[in-house]
Amino acid sequence: MKQPLEIAKDIYQVGVADWNIRDFHGYSTHRGTTYNAFLILDDKITLVDTVKHDFTDQLLSNISRIVDPKNIDYVVSNHTEMDHSGSLPRVMHAIGEDKPVFCSKMGVKNLSSHFERKLNYQAVKDLGELSLGRKKLTFLETRMIHWPDSMFTYLNEDRILFSSDGFGQHYAGPARFDDEGDDHEIMYQARKYYANILLLYSPLIARLLEKVGAMGLPIDMICPDHGVIWRKDPGRIIEAYSRWSQGPTENKAVVVYDTMWKSTKVMAEAIADGIAAQGVTALPVHIRSSDRSEIMTEIFDAKAVVVGSPTLNNQLFPSVADVLSYMKGLKPMHKIGAAFGSYGWSGEAVKLITRELEEMKFELLDEGLKVQYVPNGDKLKSCFDYGQNIGRKVKAALGA
Repeated sequence: MKQPLEIAKDIYQVGVADWNIRDFHGYSTHRGTTYNAFLILDDKITLVDTVKHDFTDQLLSNISRIVDPKNIDYVVSNHTEMDHSGSLPRVMHAIGEDKPVFCSKMGVKNLSSHFERKLNYQAVKDLGELSLGRKKLTFLETRMIHWPDSMFTYLNEDRILFSSDGFGQHYAGPARFDDEGDDHEIMYQARKYYANILLLYSPLIARLLEKVGAMGLPIDMICPDHGVIWRKDPGRIIEAYSRWSQGPTENKAVVVYDTMWKSTKVMAEAIADGIAAQGVTALPVHIRSSDRSEIMTEIFDAKAVVVGSPTLNNQLFPSVADVLSYMKGLKPMHKIGAAFGSYGWSGEAVKLITRELEEMKFELLDEGLKVQYVPNGDKLKSCFDYGQNIGRKVKAALGA
C-alpha cells in the first residue's frame, strides 16, 4: 500500500497502489496501477475521489492517519467509474451518509444507478465554485473524457488540478511524482494510457485544452487518479496531450500479424524488410506474442498499419479479428492501411481486413496481397516489393 503523502501544505495523497493487477479490462498493466484520492484540510475538510471497492480499508486507514474520517465534510467525485467510486458507499458510511457528494449532473445519475444506498448527491455546474473556507474549488466539466460524468476539480489557491483520468498512467511506482522516477518509463505509460483509453476522444480533448488555455488557469501541479503526480513541469504533459490529440504520425509502419504455419509470419518479415529498405522504421508485431494495448501504443504514432492474417474457416484468424475490433473502437487518425495474408484454398482474410481498414477511414494502399501456401521465390519477392510500396507511400505522405 502507499502511505499518505503531503503533496502541498494541508493537501494529502491518501490513495492506494494496486501492485498486482496485470489486466485492466483488456489493458495490460505490467507495472500495476494506483487509485489516487486526495484529502484537503480546510474549514471544510474535503476528500477528492475514492478508490476501487477492494481497497476501501486501505483508503480509510490512510485518511485516519491524518484526520478522523467522521471529520470530513465534503466528498468530490470527479468520475464515477468503479475504480474511483467503488468504495464510495462504505466511505460515506464511515464519514456520514448525510454529507454531500459533489459531482456532475451525469455523475448524480451514474452514482444513483451504481449504488442502491441513497447518498446526498449534489450536482455541480461547469465552472461552478465551492468554498472550503480559506480555499476554493472550481469544477470543470469534461464530458466524455472519457465518461459522460467526467470532470476536473481545480484548487484555486494552490493552483492544483485534480484531473480524474486525464493525464494519468497505469503505473504503481516506485515514483510518486514525475521528477522522482524513470522519465522515459513514466512518459511511455502516459502515452500508452492515452493511446488505449483517451484516443477515441481526441477531438474533445483538443477543445478542452483550448478552453482551459483560454481561461488562463495557472497550474503548478496536476493530480490524476492513476499514476504519478505532475509537479516538475505540468505543462509538459499538457503539451503532450495537445500534440497527441492531433493524431501525429511518424516515419514508421507497424506490421501486425498472426500466423498458423508461419507462412503469414514469413510474409510479414519480408514486407517489413521492404518498408525498411525505403528508410521507414518497420516494426513487425506477432499478435499472440504481444498484448493488444501494447500493439495499440505502437500503432498510435505510426503512419502505416499493415495487418496480416491467415484465412481460417473462411474468416480472419481470431486474434487478428480481436486487434482489429479493438483498434476500430479507438479510431486512430491519419493512417495508411494495407492488408496481407496466406491461405490454402479460399483466402477471404485479406478482403476482410481491407474492409475493416476502410471502415476505419484508413488510406488504403490497394486491395491487399495474398499468397497461397508457402511464400518463396517470386512470392517472397512480391512481399518485399509490397513493403517497398508501403514505404514509398509513407515517405510521400510525410513529405520526406
